[in-house]
Amino acid sequence: MEYHVWKEHKNKEKMKRILFLILSLLLSFGASAQKLSVESFSLAASDISAQTQPRKDLNDAPCALVKVQFVGNILNVKGNVILPLLKEDYETWVYLTHGSRQMQVTAKNYLPLMIKFADYGVESVEKNRTYVLVLSQVGTSSNQTDVSSAVSSSSVQRLTAPSTISKDVITIPVKDGISIEMVKVEGGTFMMGATKEMRDPNVSLLNEEPVHQVTLTNDYYIGKYEVTQALWQAVMGSNPSKYKGDNLPVEMVSWNDCQEFISKLNSMTGRKFRLPTEAEWEYAARGGKKSRGYQYSGSNSISDVAWYSGNCGNISGINTHPVGKKQANELGIYDMTGNVWEWCQDMYGYYSFSAQKNPTGSTVGNKRVIRGGSWFNTRESCRTSDRADSSPDHHFEGLGLRLALSE
Repeated sequence: MEYHVWKEHKNKEKMKRILFLILSLLLSFGASAQKLSVESFSLAASDISAQTQPRKDLNDAPCALVKVQFVGNILNVKGNVILPLLKEDYETWVYLTHGSRQMQVTAKNYLPLMIKFADYGVESVEKNRTYVLVLSQVGTSSNQTDVSSAVSSSSVQRLTAPSTISKDVITIPVKDGISIEMVKVEGGTFMMGATKEMRDPNVSLLNEEPVHQVTLTNDYYIGKYEVTQALWQAVMGSNPSKYKGDNLPVEMVSWNDCQEFISKLNSMTGRKFRLPTEAEWEYAARGGKKSRGYQYSGSNSISDVAWYSGNCGNISGINTHPVGKKQANELGIYDMTGNVWEWCQDMYGYYSFSAQKNPTGSTVGNKRVIRGGSWFNTRESCRTSDRADSSPDHHFEGLGLRLALSE
């Protein structure tokens, strides 16, 4: 009997020590863990990531996308979350079901934080819409990053590293939830000009000949979309376009304007954006190494991939359209046919018979290359091999740009 009493006493003492240890650990964690706070939460009206990289819930309905920006390690997000999370560097993509009103975020070395969207003016998140949640820490610690300085009011300073969503697409944040998606193009060799599939009996092919071999020795990135008015506005502080809309391609921009835009963009992001060379443009439009030999960028049926005169009325009718609404080409690039002409870096000149390696255009002349056709052009001018030129100071409502970036 005494033995059993003694054993019961020892077990109680053992349990007390275990409970004391657990309590000590919890108190220690509570004392050392930092608290998260919400710096901002808002709808990114010009960000179409939820549409271009969609995810559906269990009922096959489109989700909302919340981009959580935080200098730290997001461990878990609870709520009506459709997994998996997409994480890279300082940004985590969280897909939520339509109508979600809150979510809980847990980060390494931080206490969990419940975010109620209504507290920030958003009653609930909507399908196919993108939101940006910026988190920071409450208080400071000598052995932790000061998020309030790393994540400043300027999201350009907050996120200079790209958020990679797949190995072939990088997303580079710019400002106020606006980012640039760039598609990787592997270098390779192709025949440039009026190849067999590009020929049209209604077109003079003089400036598309001779067909010649071109080799691009280096991989590069090219814009998944034409530069939008929202991006131009964020960088330049103004919007010169005739037809207004955040997700419409910017137009009424000259080659010289584009150089100024790119210079400012590079200062903001720390990157080296540029215009594509004409050869880079055509290679990407053809689909690079994945090319299927289409006449237009992504299809032999122009209406599948382009806004052009056949589905946009005429000059007095319908005009530019939001980017990314038509079918992408083999590389996942949109609107390389139609919508707006796109400036290239090259000086315009006639082709050579000889094979070329990394060509950069003519060394003489006073006009620059434009490619792709536009909303008011016929299908003949929208073929992938078609080329035109324009003075570097020229503006009109069918002329915009697409960015390139070297690795």
